[in-house]
Parts: sequence; C-alpha cells; structure tokens
Amino acid sequence: MKPDFRTPAGNPISNFCFGTMQWGGKADAFDSRAMFDASREAGINFFDTAHGYTDGKSETLLGEFAATDRDNLFIATKCASTGDCSPEAITKDVDESLTRLNMDRVDMLYMHRWSDDVPLEATYEALAKMVDAGRVGHIGVSNYAAWQVMKAARVAASLDLEVEMLQPMYSLVKRQAEVEILPMCASENIAVVPYSPLGGGLLTGKYNTGAEGRLTHDQMYKARYGQSWMHASANALSDVANEVGISAITLAVAWVAHNPDITAPILSASKSSQLKPSLDAIDYQMDDATYARLTALAPTPPPATDRSEEI
Repeated sequence: MKPDFRTPAGNPISNFCFGTMQWGGKADAFDSRAMFDASREAGINFFDTAHGYTDGKSETLLGEFAATDRDNLFIATKCASTGDCSPEAITKDVDESLTRLNMDRVDMLYMHRWSDDVPLEATYEALAKMVDAGRVGHIGVSNYAAWQVMKAARVAASLDLEVEMLQPMYSLVKRQAEVEILPMCASENIAVVPYSPLGGGLLTGKYNTGAEGRLTHDQMYKARYGQSWMHASANALSDVANEVGISAITLAVAWVAHNPDITAPILSASKSSQLKPSLDAIDYQMDDATYARLTALAPTPPPATDRSEEI
C-alpha cells in the first residue's frame, strides 16, 4: 500500500513534485512564477522548498505564488540545511520558513541533513512539538542512509511520531537508493520523493556536445557526476531518445517515475523554457520493455549483502 498524503482541501498529492531550489537564484521572480503556473497547469499540487535555498528567496516566492490557492497545495520545506539539528536551530528555521512562506503550517517538514552531534531524542522531541502544535503536518528526512532512517523512525515512534517521507538522490546514473533505501521504504510504508532525476543535468544530453554548465563549473557536481561510465550512459540515453523521438529529459524523468517504489519524482529547472520536457513525463506512459532497456544503460548496484551471485 502506497502512503496517502493529501492537501489541506483533502485532494491526493500529485505523482510528481516541483522543486523550487532555483527560485530567487538562477530563476528570477518572473521565471519562477512561469514555472509555478506551468506546474499547476500540468496538475502538480506538490511543491518542495527548503530553509537553506537561495537565502530564503525560494520560500518567499513559493509563499507568494501559493497564497491564493493554499488549501489545494501540499507544501514541503526542510530545516537543518547547515547540519545543525539542535532543537533551538530547527525551531528557528521553521519560524523563519513559516514567516517567509506566510503560512501558519507546512504540510511536510524534512530534516535536511543527518547529525551525529545532536541526540536524535532532542531533535525529534522538537519536531513532535511542532506537529502537536499544528505547525507541521508530517515529518520526513532527506539525504539519510537507510540505517539512519530506521534509527530516526525508532526514536520518532517513541514520541508517537512517524517518519513518513524520504527524499533521496535517484536517477539513471545514481542508483544507490535501490540497494537499501527503496526496499526499506516499501517495507515500512515510507513515501519516496527523489531529487535530481536528471543527474544534475547530465541526462539532459547537453554535455554530450561539449556544452558547459554546473557539471563543468561546480566542483561538487563535477565530482558527483564525473565518472566516465555516467557520461557513457548519458550518451546512450540520448541515442535511445533520438531513436524513439522523445526528449532524453522526458525519458530520464519517466524512468524514475516508472519504479513502483517511487511516490513523486521532483522536477525542476533553472529557466521556465527548460521545463516542458520534464512536465511531458507526467503523461508519458513508459512500457516495461523501454524501462528495462534504459535500466540496462547503467550498472545495477550490488545488493546490500554484496552476494551478487544471488541476484
């Protein structure tokens, strides 16, 4: 049974989420509004932001755009982007996030980072108080390993709180989540809302022709997606896309969405003009044969036991 999340008006969340990380940064207010409107027109009612995005501009813009239709939207934000998971820090983050959003409640609050420095009991007691006060609807986590999720879930359960949603990295060239995270979430009925389905832009195909972007200029992304097999997979994806007459972007997003353990992939763009191929994945019906063909373009990670002979 898939987790059931609903907007304040009682409508189910959409099967895709829009991520606003670029709003107020690479995307100005005009372009951000265009992306919001295009997402709503495509049927998306689930929007993701974070306290740490663009110095608060992302939350402020989302709050402005959502104001006239708040009850029909499921709004998620994240706290502890800096890694400070102390009760004081996360309470301050949430206070500021609600002010920026101009809302008295967010539907989903993620812990953005794991911390070894603050006892989980202290962190999740603070989160439980926010839920009890009606300021937060549900609790999720982002960038946690499977063991960290289960440890947090145990502590949360002792406080009558649930960890209900996980935001991991997942794409055709980043498949580590398949090893433990996706099976764990399926077992524990935790929703999976993955980010970077386009592999930081690698799977758009633009780097195949020598174009420049954050994979060439940003050291973090360059290291994350710098392995030669990843670029070979991206090239192969573009070849398939050309063959079938579908954008590589659409195929990459649809590949993530086709996995039955995925709740809602996070779509995003730095320009509104770039968004349409991702939105096209909403209506694209990928068949099992195409899914298998694309899956074969990248290595399948070994199982958690490392007993690959048993696959």
